[in-house]
Amino acid sequence: MAPKSNSSKASPKSSAPNGTPAKKTTVQSTPKKPPYPSYDYTSTGVRDTNILNLSSNDWQIVGAITIIALFVRLFRIYQPSSVVFDEVHFGGFASKYIKGKFFMDVHPPLAKMLITLAGWLAGFDGDFDFKDIGKDYMEPGVPYVAMRLLPAICGVLAVPTMFLTLKASGCKTFTSAMGAGLVVFENGLVTQSRLILLDSPLVIFTALTALSWVSFTNQHELGPKAAFRPAWWFWLAATGVGLGATASVKWVGLFTIAWVGSLTALQLWVLLGDTRNVTARIWFKHLFARIFCLIVIPIMFYMAMFAIHFLCLVNPGDGDGFMSSEFQSTLNSKGMADVPADVAFGSRISLRHHNTQGGYLHSHTHMYPTGSKQQQITLYPHKDENNVWLVENQTQPLDLTVDPTGNTSVPGPMAWDTITPENVLDGSLIRLYHITSDRRLHSHDVRPPVTEAEWQNEVSAYGYQGFEGDANDLFRIEIVKSMSDGKVAKERLRTIQTKFKLVHVMTGCVLFSHKVKLPDWGFEQQEVTCARGGTLPNSVWYVESNQHPQLQEDAEKVNYRDPGFFGKFWELQKVMWTTNAGLVESHAWDSRPPSWPVLRRGINFWGKDNRQIYLIGNPLIWWSSTAAIGLYLVFKALAVLRWQRNCDDYSYDTFKRFDYEVGQTVLGWAFHYFPFFLMQRQLFLHHYFPALFFAIMALCQTWDFVTNRVGSFGGFVPGVKDKPAVGMVGGTVFLAASIVVFGLYAPLAYGNMWTKNECKRVKLLETWDWDCNTFHDNYAQYSLLTPSAGSGAAAQTSPAAQGGPAPPVADDPKADVHVTPQHQQPYISDDAAHAGISGMEDGFVEEKVEYRDEEGNLLDEEQVRALEEEGGISFSTKYETRTRLVDQYGNEVFEEEEEESRAGDAGVAGTSIKGVDPETADARGEADASAVPPNAAVGEDVRKERSLEANAEGTAEPESEVGKETGRDEL
Repeated sequence: MAPKSNSSKASPKSSAPNGTPAKKTTVQSTPKKPPYPSYDYTSTGVRDTNILNLSSNDWQIVGAITIIALFVRLFRIYQPSSVVFDEVHFGGFASKYIKGKFFMDVHPPLAKMLITLAGWLAGFDGDFDFKDIGKDYMEPGVPYVAMRLLPAICGVLAVPTMFLTLKASGCKTFTSAMGAGLVVFENGLVTQSRLILLDSPLVIFTALTALSWVSFTNQHELGPKAAFRPAWWFWLAATGVGLGATASVKWVGLFTIAWVGSLTALQLWVLLGDTRNVTARIWFKHLFARIFCLIVIPIMFYMAMFAIHFLCLVNPGDGDGFMSSEFQSTLNSKGMADVPADVAFGSRISLRHHNTQGGYLHSHTHMYPTGSKQQQITLYPHKDENNVWLVENQTQPLDLTVDPTGNTSVPGPMAWDTITPENVLDGSLIRLYHITSDRRLHSHDVRPPVTEAEWQNEVSAYGYQGFEGDANDLFRIEIVKSMSDGKVAKERLRTIQTKFKLVHVMTGCVLFSHKVKLPDWGFEQQEVTCARGGTLPNSVWYVESNQHPQLQEDAEKVNYRDPGFFGKFWELQKVMWTTNAGLVESHAWDSRPPSWPVLRRGINFWGKDNRQIYLIGNPLIWWSSTAAIGLYLVFKALAVLRWQRNCDDYSYDTFKRFDYEVGQTVLGWAFHYFPFFLMQRQLFLHHYFPALFFAIMALCQTWDFVTNRVGSFGGFVPGVKDKPAVGMVGGTVFLAASIVVFGLYAPLAYGNMWTKNECKRVKLLETWDWDCNTFHDNYAQYSLLTPSAGSGAAAQTSPAAQGGPAPPVADDPKADVHVTPQHQQPYISDDAAHAGISGMEDGFVEEKVEYRDEEGNLLDEEQVRALEEEGGISFSTKYETRTRLVDQYGNEVFEEEEEESRAGDAGVAGTSIKGVDPETADARGEADASAVPPNAAVGEDVRKERSLEANAEGTAEPESEVGKETGRDEL
């Protein structure tokens, strides 16, 4: 018999060990899972990092770093005391704001208005034109330091903004301070923030937007408990204001909007998954909150900046030529009185081109130098009596008072002045009589003098007083009904309302104009031709002014429609976009996006007196931040690969937070970098600055995770989370190295003294194309400088008195001074003798005079003598040199004109060849007499037109203004 088992299975009815009956237990079934899982959108591993709750210690650190940034950004901000690079444009815009003169720029107005405000508060009156790089600020007393302070302060504010953004993203205080320090000592950001440029305001508004968005994201990830609280609303609204401000500085702000928009879409998608906490009503509340704060507020802010822009620019200027006639009519003195609506035979009209900035059909008593050599027809941008034409019928009216049989006509172009006006209908054949020159609009089978294309014919003014004209004067009115305003305007010619083409009857070509300028003999006015198959917009005209002797006072009148703010705003946006897209010409200092992250090339800003300002970044910071971007991309690729293989990496909070936090920053970098690859227009290194800000953020966030959050790497490589000293020492060393590198390249940022050897030693890449030969061999040579020529009076005004630094100085002339022996001394005036020249027994001091050709090559005496003997040959130089007599103290000795002549006869060396510099002549508005075409009458008409062009605020060359802007960023 088998032994009993010592163990037995207890039944539900078995007694308890103490003999009491066991209680009956019931097994509860597990509830079924819902068909769709319910999530709480609260992010794990997130803590409240609202910067409004920072400790006092953090604020003290922020203050200390900001003070350092103030010193770095403002150090010698008065240097150089002349116009640098794109200060030509943005300083010039400030002048126009103060004068109220309308201009057209491809950038929105916010930063330009802030710079103007800074200058106006400092007393700038707008009289300085900022026309040329190197133009002196000191003599006219321009408060350029105050104007540079605005971008500089923006650059300073970017430093605490970086600190606060890193704190808001969850980084430690040390890491945040390190990031702020990297912004302080980034050479490119320093250079760009010390000048009157737009990139520093762009960077600070981009940074403030990033700060606001990161802070809002932190509040959002705290989950439903933090939604719609004051801090949540504050940071969301602040993000919207930041977006509006960024887009109001440059259109690069659209990239910031795209970054925030993509992350907003992600947030709304996640909210859809939390069906427990987010009902449909709450989800739409989230949606509309974001629509209002991230769309409505930015648009309102952006439009408000243009409203202020229009309030400031109320007078005509050199930019109104870009705008439509309706837009121009809103400017002071550009509006016109109501004019008769119907155009009749005998009407005096002005014809305006519908396209190409709407110039007037114009003629003047100057002839084409080639082709038919008949009188010129041009497109002229200003109102003028030479724009007035009289509309003639193809046949003269009958004089029934003289001959009732109808066989006698009234001769002359004024024949319609005494008869009842007859409207000009669609299809009417007309002639256009130019009143001031007694010639008619004419075309024939002759190629134009500039556009010598087979499909274009020359248009001229032909005839004389009393000449009845010929068949080549006839044009047919062809109304463009789709472009004309109103039913009546589609049937007959109406002022302003009717858009029409003028078809040449004999050849079938159409009166045409395009953005082609005539040479100097045509005063650079716009070419008018007769084109077969010309594009419609360039072939359309309309009547602007209209007057007829027989029209009654009560006749119907019309005027331009007031476009209102929204019309002007939308038109300006289209013009800005078109102009921006058209900036495709090459530039000496442009670069392409692939070169930016590796800092392949910079931009030469300024050079003078053996100093140079060259935009180049801090290579250590630049390359380290690029490496951080690359490290994250490798991490993301591996993370996706492991996720596809069902690895459980995303169950770790640190792994998940690194992917999202750094990924959000890298996404910002990508949105501010990759769109430039799609652009074929001019691009420059400073277009990378907003992306650089995000790259530095990514570098610091990566550093913070590695040193403060990661315990180990894959369980094999130990981390330094528990050894904070290691991270702090490493970060300190890296920051110190960045400061050292900053110091090495600082002379290029500040325009300081430098030596050739130091320059060559730090020139790591051949593509860094600043010229080390610009600098002296040693610093001692800089101490020998004397005031530059043209600095003014002998006694220099102190920097304190002038509100800035002393004027730029030239090289010491000691090496170029020689002593003329006594027997070779020229005649010395009595004034010179009293000044001390006579007391010099061995000779007198004479400055050396150099002669250079247009390429800067030094000419010897034989070459100069040969040029003098040839007579009519002249050459131009960048700087004029001349002989001066100086006493033993270096003071110039002045002589009377006849004494100078005697001295010249005595053989004074250095008589310079007289020549006109075409560049400076053009700048002064001087014209060579040879610019007048052959057979042209050069009387009162020349004086009148040049006077008009000199006094008019508009210009006949709006596209040339665009050409001037190609030396800067355009987005």
